[in-house]
Amino acid sequence: MESVGNIVMYFIIAIAIIVFSVLTVTSRRILRTATYLLFVLFATAGIYFQLGYEFLGAVQIAVYAGGIMVLFVFAILLTHKPGDKAEPLTSQKKALGLTAAVLGVAACSYALVSFAVNACGSAADSLELDMARLGQMLMGTEKYQYLLPFEAISVLLLACIIGGIVVARKK
Repeated sequence: MESVGNIVMYFIIAIAIIVFSVLTVTSRRILRTATYLLFVLFATAGIYFQLGYEFLGAVQIAVYAGGIMVLFVFAILLTHKPGDKAEPLTSQKKALGLTAAVLGVAACSYALVSFAVNACGSAADSLELDMARLGQMLMGTEKYQYLLPFEAISVLLLACIIGGIVVARKK
């Protein structure tokens, strides 16, 4: 059975993720937005550590909180002045954003439920998933496995880095 301290710590980290996620998308200063995103990534690593996935938590800190955030801040400083504020959104853009967010949550919820059912046979079996099976499901080449999208994203990130260097040299 879970200890009370573990449950309380989970809720503290979950609330931190929610608060900093909202601050990330509502802040009008871009460097503050990047800082809030950094806090979200650290809190996500905290969830991984709490679940006992030390390697995944370390990768979260090293790759995302470390490497990707440095890349974001570098891109921000190359393209914007740090003190600039973003212009406020019009009500039409807010309604469009809210609609897109609701559709995104619905699509993610459907994908999560269908993935659990397709990968493990039933929703009850999805709770008993070890790390070896999870790794095979994520990095396999069969149906419902994600090696190709993972490699496509790595090529996309490489193209973004090269594009950032090209933009930096032209300034």
